[in-house]
Amino acid sequence: MYRSRRLFGTAGIRGPYLDKVSPELAFNVGLAMATYLKRRGVVNVGYDCRLTSPLLALSVAAGLMCGGIDVYLAGLVPTPTLAFSIPHKGSIGGVMITASHNPPQDNGIKVFNSKGMEFTVKDELNIENIIFSNAYNRVSWDSVGKVEFDYTQSTISEYIEELTTLMTPKHVRDRVKVVIDCANGAASNVTPVILRRIGAKVYTLNCNVDGFFPGRHPEPRPDTLVDLSKAVVKLNCYAGFGHDGDADRLSVLDSSGKFIHNDRLIAFFAKLKLEEKSGIVVVSIDTSLVVDEVVEKMGGKVVRTKLGKTHEKLVELGGKAILAAEPWKLIDPDWGLWVDGIYQAALITKMLMERGVSVERLLSDIPSYPQSRFSVKCPDNIKNLVVERVHERMREIFKNEVESELDFDGLRLNLKDGSWVLVRASGTEPKIRGYCEAKSMKRLKEIEDKIRRLINEELAKALK
Repeated sequence: MYRSRRLFGTAGIRGPYLDKVSPELAFNVGLAMATYLKRRGVVNVGYDCRLTSPLLALSVAAGLMCGGIDVYLAGLVPTPTLAFSIPHKGSIGGVMITASHNPPQDNGIKVFNSKGMEFTVKDELNIENIIFSNAYNRVSWDSVGKVEFDYTQSTISEYIEELTTLMTPKHVRDRVKVVIDCANGAASNVTPVILRRIGAKVYTLNCNVDGFFPGRHPEPRPDTLVDLSKAVVKLNCYAGFGHDGDADRLSVLDSSGKFIHNDRLIAFFAKLKLEEKSGIVVVSIDTSLVVDEVVEKMGGKVVRTKLGKTHEKLVELGGKAILAAEPWKLIDPDWGLWVDGIYQAALITKMLMERGVSVERLLSDIPSYPQSRFSVKCPDNIKNLVVERVHERMREIFKNEVESELDFDGLRLNLKDGSWVLVRASGTEPKIRGYCEAKSMKRLKEIEDKIRRLINEELAKALK
């Protein structure tokens, strides 16, 4: 088995079409998955709205069938819907063609097990090992897999029905107004339907499916949600919701159009779960200390893990873990073992309706600390070297201020004054990512300036 992954990153395989993700690769992943599963059964295949997605989905399906696996082609669906469909239909796995929040020229491949959970690193390494060693198992002509097409979009209908039933408010204090911006992505005909069915007044923005993403960049950041912010204010809404291209992510704006830090949402979701039962909340390495404060106050415990791998830690901890989350992404094991941005939007809307308050009132007891997240473009072939050098200098610069450190996914230094800083190589793009948080804007700027300078200096050296 290879010690390091050459295809899979933080969240599946992802990158520019043809350069990183090609029809040939998609076929090989499908055939490798069939080889790895070693049993007959059905694998559900879905895709987002990117122009290359149907092609790649059919390529994956062909690979699976070549290896003797039957394929249920769910068609154009959000990633959470595809994941939901796997245990719902009793399938043995799933493949989603999506590049999530990446630009339209990119695409990607995510692979799921029979529970609807993304493959673990070990599973991904086994798939890669089969591909790079050409150790495929092709079946004979009379054993190839069959294909079934979901012509009626029953996959989406079943998902909408199940989530609507779960999220319909027990009592309604106010029929709240919300705006949903689906980025012209796969949830355009899903999230608005669910929110309306549970009783909210819903306005839509960029909810016509279009693989060029003409409305905005599919990553739901503050700078890409300006139109959503204006709509929230103009329409006098309780909240604004923003998805990425495949709806595993959700961003939330308050009634004044202000972006709510994702960590505060994680803390809020954790609080809701801890009101029901005690347990461990799994979060990624880049989350705010506000999560720790809220969870510990509620009698729970926080466990941090790698970005994109909260599902692995959740399963590792078994029933002790009641929630897993990273910024934008939430897994509630009581709903399923997949990241689900649509579930988040429905849950928040349900709480708004039951309590009859705006989203900022809903989060009024969740602290908010200044934080920054930024990226520096860096070629893939040198980004790990640059990050390693930055880490060395971080330890030196902050050596008298460090209270503790985490080094399992980049390097995070927790400082004595309650601030922290993290630098890591992106697992999906040619970028180095920086994260920092402090108790004041002045301190945040001081830390961010130091880290930006370090990254740019080491990048310049490596490019010489």
